[in-house]
Amino acid sequence: MLLGFLIVPLKAQQLPIYSQYVLNGFLINPALAGHDGYTSFNTTARQQWVGFGDSPQTVSASWQTRLLARSYRIVNNPIRNQNRLIPSRKGRVGLGAYVINDVNGNVARSGVQFSYAFHISMEERQLSFGLAAKLFQYRINFDNLSFGRDVDQLANSGEIMRVGYIPDLDFGVHYTDPLNKFFVGLSVSNLMQSIINIGGLDNYQVKRHYWLMGAYAFDLDLDFRIEPTVLLKTTEDWVPQGDLGAKLYYKEDYWIGFAGRTGKTFITQLGFRKGNLYLGYAFDFTFSEIQRFNYGTHEVSISYKLGNSARRYRWLIRY
Repeated sequence: MLLGFLIVPLKAQQLPIYSQYVLNGFLINPALAGHDGYTSFNTTARQQWVGFGDSPQTVSASWQTRLLARSYRIVNNPIRNQNRLIPSRKGRVGLGAYVINDVNGNVARSGVQFSYAFHISMEERQLSFGLAAKLFQYRINFDNLSFGRDVDQLANSGEIMRVGYIPDLDFGVHYTDPLNKFFVGLSVSNLMQSIINIGGLDNYQVKRHYWLMGAYAFDLDLDFRIEPTVLLKTTEDWVPQGDLGAKLYYKEDYWIGFAGRTGKTFITQLGFRKGNLYLGYAFDFTFSEIQRFNYGTHEVSISYKLGNSARRYRWLIRY
């Protein structure tokens, strides 16, 4: 029946899984909006379990920026016929947005998210808070499904919802240094745990997700740097998952990384930077029973960052 079909895609993996979360952590933590002072455009495409029918597919595009600092601006008072200086913005606000389309079997989820971040200087560190509002559309493709006669009649009559909309909120905290030697971030997705009635499921709830992400970079010499990373994730129902890995950088322009994920998954990452363009690729190989039916998971991430060092300095000098 339809209920049994929906349990797998909607409960087992309600949110997409990413392997290159360090390259574009904004997708899971709204506090990262504008944290580095650049204006960034990112796209990520992920095909999970290639060769397995109706496997999860995710495509997203995001944008984020920092509102730069300005010391004072002149305001004219026509009544008193005089000018005065008032403080302008302090360079503490970051803005971001993303759109996403996530397909899992015959269930699709598309949505948009808008984020606001506030960055606080703490001597040589930066503490960031982020809040995101989002709206998602859920769709069920009944054309590829067959059920018992009673359920088919309900579906064809339109009495079962094929499309539903739910709003929700995300919140995040991020702590780092301006030189990106280390960072740690905690975020919560689906704060409202919104409820949707779709596909014959009454009061289906999108569960709250918790993410803990961190890394620390060690300089090996002038050209090489190694960065251990960790990502811990769980849901409101305590379904934990974890990644532990490391990336080796050469002159900040090339990198290779390896990681292990709970569930018997091994991840390989490659990437390079050319000017303002960043390109990353990840391949996930699963050693569980499902490995016999697929050719691994592929993920490509492309980023373009605008803003030179002088632009970033306009907010870094506040430290």
